[in-house]
Amino acid sequence: MTVPALEAIREVQIPLVAAMLLGGSLTKLARTLRAGSVDSALGPTALFPISMRRPVAKTIGVIEGGLGVSLIITAGGMGGLPTTTCVRLGAALLFLVATSALIELRTVRPDVGCGCFGDFSAAPVSGRTIARSALLAIASLSTIDLTIRVPRSGGTGLELLAILCAELLVIGALSPEVGEGLIRLGYSEPCELRDVPSSRTLAALRRSKQWRRYSGLIAPDVPVDVWRELCWRYVVYPSSYAERPADLVFAVFLQHRRPVVHAALVDAGTGLPLQWPTAPTGESRPAPPSPPPPPAPRRVAVRLPAGMAVAPTGGGTDLPLSTDL
Repeated sequence: MTVPALEAIREVQIPLVAAMLLGGSLTKLARTLRAGSVDSALGPTALFPISMRRPVAKTIGVIEGGLGVSLIITAGGMGGLPTTTCVRLGAALLFLVATSALIELRTVRPDVGCGCFGDFSAAPVSGRTIARSALLAIASLSTIDLTIRVPRSGGTGLELLAILCAELLVIGALSPEVGEGLIRLGYSEPCELRDVPSSRTLAALRRSKQWRRYSGLIAPDVPVDVWRELCWRYVVYPSSYAERPADLVFAVFLQHRRPVVHAALVDAGTGLPLQWPTAPTGESRPAPPSPPPPPAPRRVAVRLPAGMAVAPTGGGTDLPLSTDL
């Protein structure tokens, strides 16, 4: 090798540790945005009282993201040696605390996942999870007094890349999340089983085109009824039509991004659909074309055979009347 093996291994730890920290922070953030909660499925928060779990979960995500960004910024020595040392010591301390917390969590709550990477870390804590956290703590400690230099040749860069790939394989072997990710890539959850919170459905409804078109027909801005049927969630708002009570019903398809939304105006008493009273811009909707009038009856002259007579014209009929009775 063109660089000492130990030195090369130390140099790849900073991008590796930074990537793990940023990955953990982003997956926690993605779960928070999707589920609207940060205290569920984050294993170490189970060790705290219920009132402290949410602020602790938020703090962990912020610290991970901040340390990941700081490791990248200070990798070339920006900020001076004291700042660089503090950042790397902070990352090492975080992983040491995480290792201890995972050991305690495995003892106290063996059914809870570590929550290291959001929803991907739902599997119970195992020895592999603890070993990964300890390995990252050692990797962070090994960078304390390291100064990263730009590779001077392509061969040196390839050596560092090979070492990084090898360590990623080790991290992957110690990560239960890899198997969970592969399962999710090949599995499409049926919409009937899809878990979409009602709050997310209401938020998607208010961003939809149907809401912008018909929200002016809603009396109060609070739904009177919300229910789910298979792949759809129905939201009912009170409205009125021709001075009669009516219901404005929205049907929202259960998916996380850009769901399909339908709307209908129905009579509050009978449940029968009603015609929309106004156009999207507030103008009156054009009335549907009236059906054409029925054709006038055609008068057909009938040649009467012998022995038949015509009824008197005052009777108002054109039919022949037989007199042979």
